[in-house]
Amino acid sequence: MGSEEIINLDDMNYAVYKIGEWKNNYEINQIGLSKEIPVTKNTLMHIKFSMDEIRNSRFNISDKTVNGFVAIALQLNPKVQEMELDDAIELEQKEYESILEELDDLELLDENDTIPLETEDYLIYKLEKECHVTTSIPANEFTERYYQDEIKRIEDALD
Repeated sequence: MGSEEIINLDDMNYAVYKIGEWKNNYEINQIGLSKEIPVTKNTLMHIKFSMDEIRNSRFNISDKTVNGFVAIALQLNPKVQEMELDDAIELEQKEYESILEELDDLELLDENDTIPLETEDYLIYKLEKECHVTTSIPANEFTERYYQDEIKRIEDALD
């Protein structure tokens, strides 16, 4: 019988999520548009870091400077495209505060535990760093199927 690969939940090289729903609805914050809910401390910290990176990106739109979440939403979300720019900026700030509150209230798995890599209980991504960009690569078949379904759902929504 072959050995099953086990990962430590404190391993910074993996992001681990459960599939679920956020308490609130989000239009701008892409983290809140996902059904991927972080379940480890490292994954939570990675999410917060990513949000800060996106929010610290600056773009000039009309006569305003907006952060990356607003800029992305204005490019991809028809509901946000119909909003006044000041309203979109205000909504992003409100959503950011709300998602941080939700993230801080999550029940996380014990970081001293382990899980099998080939599980269908959690989405597991291998994190790889190239220059200044962290890439999330599905680490098992269950996550790969979920990832492909999500890409298709997003593509269909944009058509």
